[in-house]
Amino acid sequence: MVITSQVGVSGARRSEGPVSFSGVVPSLAQAADLGPPRSECGIGCLMPWSGKLYVLNYLSHRRKDGSGTGLRVIDGDFQMERHPDGVDGTYANRFIHYPSNQLIIGPHMIDAAHEVRTVHKLIDTRLCGTARHLTDPDNFVYMLGMEGELFELNVYTLEATQIFDLTRELDTAGEFGCHFKDCYTAFGRLVVTNNDYSEADFQGRTTSGTLAEFDGKTWTVLERKPFVSVQGRGHFTNTIFATGWDRASAILKVYTDSDKTWRRYRLPKASHTHDHKWQSEWPRIREIEHERFMVDLHGMFYELSPWAYDGHVWGVKPISQHLWVLGDFCSWKGMLVMGADNASPAHGQNSLCAEPQSGMWFGKTDDLWQFGKPQGWGGPWWEDDVRANEPSDPYLMTGFDKKVLHLTHKANESVDFVIETDFQGNGQWHVMETVSVPAGGYRYFVFPDGYSAHWVRLRVAKNCRASAQFHYT
Repeated sequence: MVITSQVGVSGARRSEGPVSFSGVVPSLAQAADLGPPRSECGIGCLMPWSGKLYVLNYLSHRRKDGSGTGLRVIDGDFQMERHPDGVDGTYANRFIHYPSNQLIIGPHMIDAAHEVRTVHKLIDTRLCGTARHLTDPDNFVYMLGMEGELFELNVYTLEATQIFDLTRELDTAGEFGCHFKDCYTAFGRLVVTNNDYSEADFQGRTTSGTLAEFDGKTWTVLERKPFVSVQGRGHFTNTIFATGWDRASAILKVYTDSDKTWRRYRLPKASHTHDHKWQSEWPRIREIEHERFMVDLHGMFYELSPWAYDGHVWGVKPISQHLWVLGDFCSWKGMLVMGADNASPAHGQNSLCAEPQSGMWFGKTDDLWQFGKPQGWGGPWWEDDVRANEPSDPYLMTGFDKKVLHLTHKANESVDFVIETDFQGNGQWHVMETVSVPAGGYRYFVFPDGYSAHWVRLRVAKNCRASAQFHYT
C-alpha cells in the first residue's frame, strides 16, 4: 500500500501521511553513520509519550562501537527528528514513572513538556530494563544493565547508585558471558531475565541463562535457562509472564499470585534463528490492545490474556510466524507500530552490508494474521532423563493445522509413552493415546486431522532418557 496526499476542500494539498510500502515507511527508517566502526542501528525502544512517538536505537555494544544512533522523535504528522540531547549507546529500557509523570527511555528522563534530562552516570551502561521500586516507588526505579549492573535511580535528582552486581549475586559469567535482557516488579518481587546461551548450553555442558527474583532481601534463581522478556499487568490480573527457551522448545513461565506459584509451559519454535543469545534482540511481551498482550517469541507472534483462572493459563494462541528481529512494538494513534533491526555490518563480519539501518512498520493489529501462517516444532524433552509416570510440562497445541509427534528413547526395553491432552485449558488431563516405542527405538504418531486441544503433555511408563518433539505444519 502506498499512502500519498490529496487536495483538500480549499484547494491546498493536504498530506495524508508518508509513503508506505506494506506498512514499512522508508522516510522513518533509522540509519547510523558509516563509521568506523560500522555498528548496528537496532530499534531498542518505542514509546508513545505526550502526543509523540519516541524511538531509541542500540549499538552493537557501547558508544565506542559506533555512532549515528541516539534518540529520535516522530510527531503526529509523521515528521521525524533526531533529538539533540540523545546519546549513542545500547539501550532497550522504557518505562513510565507515573508518580513523577516522566518517560524513562535509555538514560533519559522526559517530562510531559518533552524536556529531556540525561543520567550521565548511566550513559555507558547497556540499559536493558527499568522497573518499579519495591519499597519507594514514588521516588525511585530500578535500572538494569546487560552486564548485570542493577541501580537504584532517584527520578528527581537523577542520582544513580549501584546496589547489585548480578553476575556475583546470581553466579553468572561476566561481560560477554551474560546478557541480561529485562526486569519487572510486582507482588513484592523484582524479576530479572538473562538470555545467555551458546553451543555449550545446547550440549548440556553449561547452564548460563537465568530467570531470578528478588524479594527485597534475598535473590532466588527460578530457572537456569535463557529468558528474554518479563512483563505483567500488575495487581490488576495477578500474573507475571516471562519468556525464554532451551534446546527442546520455547518457554512461557507464569507466576500466579493467587497461589504464589510459578508454572512452566512450552511453546513451539518457529525458527532456530533465535537460538543464540545474540540472535534474540529483543523479543517482547507488551500490551498492544487494552488488556490484551502480544508475545513475540522465537519467530512467532502470540496473543495472550493477562488473566489466569484457578492458576491455569489457557489464553495463548499463535498469530503468525516471521523472521524479523523486532526490538520493540507498541500502540500509537490507533496503529500497531513495530521497530526492527534489519541490517548490520557487524563490525565488518557482514561483507554484504554497508549501511546500518532499521525500518519501522505501521499497521493495525489484525494485519499480523496476514503474515506467515503459524508453524513450528518443539516439545517437552530433548534427550532428557525422564522418570516414570511424572508428567511433562504442558506444550501448546491449539492454533496449528497438521500435527505429528516424534518419540525416541535409549532404554534397552520397550517404553510406553502416554499422550494426555487438556482441551479446556483448566488443568484437567485426559489420556488421548498410548504409543509403545521399542528398545532403543523410534516411533511417530500423527494426530487426526482437526484434532486439537489447548495443551498436550506426556508420561513414560519406565525411567529412561527420552526425546519427544512435536512438529506443527
